[in-house]
Amino acid sequence: MYQTTLAHTVYRFPSLKELLAKASPARSGDVLAGVAAESAEARMAAKMALADVPLRDLLNNPVIPYEQDEVTRLIIDTHDRDAFAAISHLTVGDFRDWLLDDDTSSEQLSAVAPGVTPEMAAAVSKLMRNQDLILAASKCRVVTRFRNTIGLPGHLSVRLQPNHPTDDLRGIAASMLDGLFYGCGDAVVGINPASDSLPVLERLNYMLDDVISRFDIPTQSCVLTHVTNTLQLIERGAPVDLVFQSVAGSEAANSGFGINLALLEEAHEAALSLGRGMLGDNVMYFETGQGSCLSSNAHHGVDQQTCEARAYAVARRFRPLLVNTVVGFIGPEYLYDGKQIIRAGLEDHFCGKLMGLPLGCDVCYTNHAEADQDDMDTLLTLLANAGLTFLIGVPGADDIMLNYQSTSFHDALYIRRLLGLKHAPEFAAWLEKMQIINAQGQLRLTGANHPLLAALPQGV
Repeated sequence: MYQTTLAHTVYRFPSLKELLAKASPARSGDVLAGVAAESAEARMAAKMALADVPLRDLLNNPVIPYEQDEVTRLIIDTHDRDAFAAISHLTVGDFRDWLLDDDTSSEQLSAVAPGVTPEMAAAVSKLMRNQDLILAASKCRVVTRFRNTIGLPGHLSVRLQPNHPTDDLRGIAASMLDGLFYGCGDAVVGINPASDSLPVLERLNYMLDDVISRFDIPTQSCVLTHVTNTLQLIERGAPVDLVFQSVAGSEAANSGFGINLALLEEAHEAALSLGRGMLGDNVMYFETGQGSCLSSNAHHGVDQQTCEARAYAVARRFRPLLVNTVVGFIGPEYLYDGKQIIRAGLEDHFCGKLMGLPLGCDVCYTNHAEADQDDMDTLLTLLANAGLTFLIGVPGADDIMLNYQSTSFHDALYIRRLLGLKHAPEFAAWLEKMQIINAQGQLRLTGANHPLLAALPQGV
């Protein structure tokens, strides 16, 4: 039992699960799940009580029982107690103060990351204002490698997302080349296919591999299909760089995605066996998003932000190259408006970075949410200042296949110019060699005779 007194009223919280939920900033998904605080006063009382909870309590009392959930078992069984030792004496409130202390370095944060459980990350985020989430995350350093180096300080990468509603190769290639001419694509060239047909998926993989190989582009490709499809593509000899999968924070939610930890382990080993990375062996790409557990009725009464942090434990197990929260994609039933989407994006980025993940964000919203592109400009600017690993680049910010609003190639130009952020170094060298940027990293005009234009598939 946890309790505190506020305005002469005693507030009692029978479990950590309820305390975490009541301390969460207001969002529509928690109201839908029936776990949200009943008032702003009750929410503040929960925050006050949560601040006094020792971090050890969060380790010893997982929000979903060990016996019932393989994600919980993963969290407990892989917990690094040596890394945790440096913060094991702290309460949640003390942990917040330690994270924001000027004397707490990036090296210290990297050292404790394996000892931070999702519940710890979620708990401390609930005590933080937006500025706290930005400042603390900006000190976290997570660097990954496959064919280039992602996550260096002062750098920002972009996933080039050339989706097409019919998987037309010429349409995809045109969007891909458009993005490359804007200097995008150093995180990954990643296609969300409209089809699950293996022959179609295979053609997409070969087309991406052809362009990357022909022009010696120091980046990686990914066709974002289900992990079982990717395993079949690997068996067929397709040129697979990264294995993609959406993951969630409970075993039941992952079952809804048609996956479990054993399947992800199989896929991880299969991708490693290909040896396609030139600089490193981070071969996995995961996407997450607040509300996924609730949408599959697999949340166990846990608030959606804590469920989201638990998804990062799944991702962390497989040393991914990239992880991103598709923050506003599930819809207003879970994050109602721009204010809730902005807060969730900052929470997700902070929690992922604190746990040692290369967190990016699809700064996005659906067309029936109470949000607009100005809200996305705000979130993008805040996240970039927080040290965002990568963002999404979609032609015109309008994904015509998935039917949602994201960020564009131009948005990447804006934020790089504003904050002086660089491309992945290997990719920047290639862009300069191809006369797409100059020595100062600024975009150059390209003509109709540029050799990249030869990459458009002919006769398709």
